[in-house]
Amino acid sequence: MPVHDAPAQHPILESKTLQKTPIYDLVEETFQFGEAEETLTRAFLMHLSAVAVVAVDEQDRVLLIRQYRHPLRQNMWEVPAGLLDTEGESMLDAAARELHEEADISAETWHTLADFTTTPGASNEAIRIYLAEGISETPEADQHEREGEEAEIVKTWVPLAEAVQAVLAGQIHNPSAVTGILALHALRTGAGELRDARAPWPDHPRGINP
Repeated sequence: MPVHDAPAQHPILESKTLQKTPIYDLVEETFQFGEAEETLTRAFLMHLSAVAVVAVDEQDRVLLIRQYRHPLRQNMWEVPAGLLDTEGESMLDAAARELHEEADISAETWHTLADFTTTPGASNEAIRIYLAEGISETPEADQHEREGEEAEIVKTWVPLAEAVQAVLAGQIHNPSAVTGILALHALRTGAGELRDARAPWPDHPRGINP
């Protein structure tokens, strides 16, 4: 049997929004499932989705940023990332914007590193992780003025091997960072191939242009 995620359609009997927020809506849907046409009701978050960036310098160091995450009450080490919240913006353009806004850098070369869904049992959030290389610093006059939790972002460049060890030791928990770091390590050790930066994602929940 081919190992490949694929769309599955089940008749929606009822759909209602329980709560709306700027980032996601809490939705409840009732649908028919299986040959027995069992009726099921599930609540989930209808999310904007996001992009993330594993930026790597000439020394094969990965850029990590430390940011406060209130739901967990933790300062977490992550890779630059952000919501797909700008109308008409492609995923690649959003990734480049987030790299500029959160890390004050830009990249010359882009590839698709990995695609994943964060919590498929509770949300339709989908994230594309990019590999960004050919790094250059943004001049101070052009740097983005960060607000809120982003105002206290701390940046550091970590050798890939150390980043991998931090993941495996349970020191890094952010899903984009964990997925991106291990995906890059897999590539560096000969497993798999990079995809084009605008590789299609036909089943993306929001159908946004890569």
